[in-house]
Amino acid sequence: MTAQLHLENICFNYSERAVVDNLSLRLGDNEILCLLGASGCGKTTTLKAIAGLLRLQSGVIRLGDKVLCDESQFIAPQHRNMGMMFQDYALFPHLSVAQNIAFGLTDLNKSEKAARVTEMLALVHLEECAERYPHQLSGGQQQRVAIARALAYKPSLLLLDEPFSNIDHQVRFQLIADIRSIIKDQQVSAIFVTHSKEEAFAFADTLAVMHQGKIAQQGTPQELFGHPRSRVVAEFLGDGLYLDATMQDDYHFETQFGVVKSLQPVNAKAKEGQLYVRPHDLHLVADDKGTVTVLSKRFVGTEYVYRVRVGEQEIEVPVSQPEQEFLPTQKLSITITSHSVNFFTD
Repeated sequence: MTAQLHLENICFNYSERAVVDNLSLRLGDNEILCLLGASGCGKTTTLKAIAGLLRLQSGVIRLGDKVLCDESQFIAPQHRNMGMMFQDYALFPHLSVAQNIAFGLTDLNKSEKAARVTEMLALVHLEECAERYPHQLSGGQQQRVAIARALAYKPSLLLLDEPFSNIDHQVRFQLIADIRSIIKDQQVSAIFVTHSKEEAFAFADTLAVMHQGKIAQQGTPQELFGHPRSRVVAEFLGDGLYLDATMQDDYHFETQFGVVKSLQPVNAKAKEGQLYVRPHDLHLVADDKGTVTVLSKRFVGTEYVYRVRVGEQEIEVPVSQPEQEFLPTQKLSITITSHSVNFFTD
């Protein structure tokens, strides 16, 4: 895959604090990459640097063969051929849908502009809304207008800053699927910023998990969820339970709940460490002498979710079609299914 966007050792400080710290990443053609991380990790600052909305202290940004910024040059945002979609969509309230989409098409004549707007309206399925104004649209429709406007002038790169945060949860993931399909249809590379791992899993081809201004790990959602390289990545992508463990061989780990088998060999630096076990690999078992305590339970339609205490840790464990229901304060034990284990020795 040809690298379309290349960030090399970029740095940006606010008041002498490193917000983006020697960060490097690559984005391929027709790839959707998500910058994922908690508030303050530097993801929005990185997006603004790519857009040209702020100047870096150091580092290089290239788009294809074109240097956008380095120590000697800086290309202004309007000359970077990038589309940007903001959290609040930034639609012009006094312009119709068609006029909003046409706003950036300054290099086209009247007939070309009309044809492009018609094409974009069809792409986002809003043909009947051309003469409406933003306040007459739903949140999802406004988002479609914003994506149509961003794609109308055929940008080399699309930047999206928390684009789904204002969308009702009931329709969010259908809209995510629709917007992803639109971007893929247009064969545009995109960088997407969010703090929601669920949105990231649904929308992105690859994830770059950020922590303290750096890329902690980059890869596909499946790679990062299944094989996190650090506790930071493991914890951010999903809840889990840490269990002290001794590595017997590449596939077997002794824990307080017995031997856990890994489905893949583990190459570890040390024999002593901790397993990070996800809730779906835990199975609750009634045991009067057990060391696990039920704190609460709730019914969510298809399953029960039990909150249990294991030592000093608490975790929620889903149980579908339970053979028996557990009660608060009841003592339990745990069995752990064979899975591709995450074993940390640091």
